[in-house]
Amino acid sequence: MKLSKLSRTILVSSLGLVVATLLTSCEIVTIDYVFVANSAGSGSGTTGQIQTFDADSQTGALRNGAPAVSSGGNNPVAIAITADYANLYVVNQASNNVVHFTIADSGVLTQKDTVTTSPNPSFVQVNTAGTYLYVVSGPSPAVLTAYPLSGGTIGAVAAQVTLSIPNFGGDTVAPTGVTVLANNDAVYVSAFDQSAYNPGGTTTSIANPGWIFGYAVGSNGALTTAVGSPYKAGIKPVAVVSDPTNRFVYTTDFASNQLIGYTIQSGSVLAFMINGPFSAGTEPDALTIDPRGKYIYVSNGLANTVTSFTIDLATGTPSAIVNTTGSQVNSTDTDPVSVAVDAALGRFVYTANYLGNSVSGFRLNADTGALTPTQASPYPSGLKSAVVVTVPHGNHSLQSVTP
Repeated sequence: MKLSKLSRTILVSSLGLVVATLLTSCEIVTIDYVFVANSAGSGSGTTGQIQTFDADSQTGALRNGAPAVSSGGNNPVAIAITADYANLYVVNQASNNVVHFTIADSGVLTQKDTVTTSPNPSFVQVNTAGTYLYVVSGPSPAVLTAYPLSGGTIGAVAAQVTLSIPNFGGDTVAPTGVTVLANNDAVYVSAFDQSAYNPGGTTTSIANPGWIFGYAVGSNGALTTAVGSPYKAGIKPVAVVSDPTNRFVYTTDFASNQLIGYTIQSGSVLAFMINGPFSAGTEPDALTIDPRGKYIYVSNGLANTVTSFTIDLATGTPSAIVNTTGSQVNSTDTDPVSVAVDAALGRFVYTANYLGNSVSGFRLNADTGALTPTQASPYPSGLKSAVVVTVPHGNHSLQSVTP
């Protein structure tokens, strides 16, 4: 049967409309997940919870997702996710445990196993191979513990090292963060010496207060101290991160409002970036690097801002990014204590705001690293939001933006 010119035109237009509708539908269902650890209530013994947000992949805006679940303990302070985005681990500091959850395609979390840690666990990280979970705890004692993972399940302790400052072995060391190189070859821990730095209290030591501890990872998870470790790190380093090319390590110095950078030498040895440290906002307390390894974002707890830096890919030197408005200030809600870049395409940045009981969102300009607020930001969350992480989902969930 022949179609008239008009009929053919109508048919083509109809097909175009159907295709456009299908594409639009894909965009609507293409979401990512943002998980936030917070408190389920205001009491001191209140169980923590993990709240799920759906993130619009086009705008970065958040809406409530799957129902919140118990974190499996009190005072959740850190979350780590496996590289395949199938498993989530949360540290409950007041309960001295790490709880393992599986992540469904729908964003629903299902609690699996739990491991009891040394007292006061503060941070957790998973290596990219998904074979080891690293937890730092302390003080009294200050330790780094490696747990083997099998299919996401946490096994018995594979290795444990005590964080001690040479010539000041009796000092009280407080670990604050941990990062694992993308190649899984080394682990670094940020910590400060409470015996040397104790605002409002007494001090009993003349040691340098801030440190980064470095360990090479051997067979069966063995941890060997890197030559020269620990490395000086200002006054009070409270977070540490490594870049995806295994060349640089950065830490935030909460007490001096600075970002400190290191280059990674042979044998996992760290060396100061000679042109650092670099100015951040007031009381920088968390940091993250985007999946491309091009930008660093630092949340500043007292300033209620995010400072953004571009990384010189040759030297690792960070330079402050100025927005098109001529400002370096990216305002958040009150007391941002955690910052994350979306894992799917590296287009959005989120902060967990502890006193604001909210999450702030920003759109990331992939060409410049500059940030602009997402629609309707900040987004209300549970009480005392302590940590934010992201998981990709949808038709871009397997895409890679890593170097």
